[in-house]
Amino acid sequence: MGSLPVLADAYLTIADGLIADYGPMAALPSAPADHTIDASGAFVFPSFVDSHTHLVFAASREEEFVMKINGASYAEIAAKGGGILNSARKVQQSTEEALFESALGRVTEIIRSGTGAVEIKSGYGLTVKDELKMLRVARRIGNETPLTVKTTFLGAHAVPQGVTKDAYIRSIIDEMIPAVAGEKLADYIDVFCEEGFFNPGETELIVETGKRFGMRPRIHANQLHRSGGVQVGVKTKAVSVDHLESTGDEEIAALVGSNVIPTALPGAAFFLGLPFAPARKMIDAGLPLAIASDYNPGSAPSGNMQLMVAMACIRMKMTPEEAINASTINTAFALELGASHGSITRGKVANVFITKPIPSLAYFPYAFGSNLVEKIILNGRIIS
Repeated sequence: MGSLPVLADAYLTIADGLIADYGPMAALPSAPADHTIDASGAFVFPSFVDSHTHLVFAASREEEFVMKINGASYAEIAAKGGGILNSARKVQQSTEEALFESALGRVTEIIRSGTGAVEIKSGYGLTVKDELKMLRVARRIGNETPLTVKTTFLGAHAVPQGVTKDAYIRSIIDEMIPAVAGEKLADYIDVFCEEGFFNPGETELIVETGKRFGMRPRIHANQLHRSGGVQVGVKTKAVSVDHLESTGDEEIAALVGSNVIPTALPGAAFFLGLPFAPARKMIDAGLPLAIASDYNPGSAPSGNMQLMVAMACIRMKMTPEEAINASTINTAFALELGASHGSITRGKVANVFITKPIPSLAYFPYAFGSNLVEKIILNGRIIS
């Protein structure tokens, strides 16, 4: 992860939406290009791949932000009808078209900050109708915007009020999963494996059912407690286990030798005042750590991957090279897009961004809070 090849004084050619070639300027092909961009003094990066978001939601939750400032915990806010249930009520009251229109603003925002591929979860519906509604919106974003989108069914995000957990799990298994699969709306299935939400046994039951319907698992694991979510992820051969704020040697040992990609979400740790995932321990153990945003209205209201890279360096002690690899090629593999996204490689999708003139690679995470993206190319087309 510490190796990030950089080619100075270079050219990059794009054709038919793909990366055609690159190399030193001295070897620049003589054939004229239809369009030329001068990137003197700038860096050309592969676009970010954000492998964990809740991009589709109906409204912000800044009132809970104030409650947190005044000392309320995540669990206390949830117990008062806030948190996930708050977002669920608002999604249930929104039309599919309204959800799509509100999501478009966030799509524009993350594209402008350098993201080219993204995972979008449901989980704020908590009914068959509303989970399907969210996933349809997510699929539509992939069809009608330049973003590459993978979708995840997260019906097991919380238990709705007035329903027992056993009854809700039965609804997820018997109704939601078949309905989602019937419309081919989800690539993955996810569960919030956490104290007070879904335990390891329930998580395993739900994701194994999803697997039978063609959805690979990815698990919310170890955000607030050492919940057993990592071990369930390894057991069920999940693509990734995400959050990992509460992770110790036992969880790291379980991940070593597996194909499960550990994914840290520094925006959520920062916003909630939680410990950051132990990146150095995981990297030193040989794990391919990924970094994603967790963009959502309650615990990580930012999809800015430049900021996530900066936080990874500042708070998780990752090098700039490690953080950039974690948010591009590693997250691409966490979305099973490694063959097409996440690096500047001949034949891959031409998703790149050009920075403003900057003095060094390290300046990119160093200048946190500044949007250093100058020009965006997605699918071989200039977006801005």
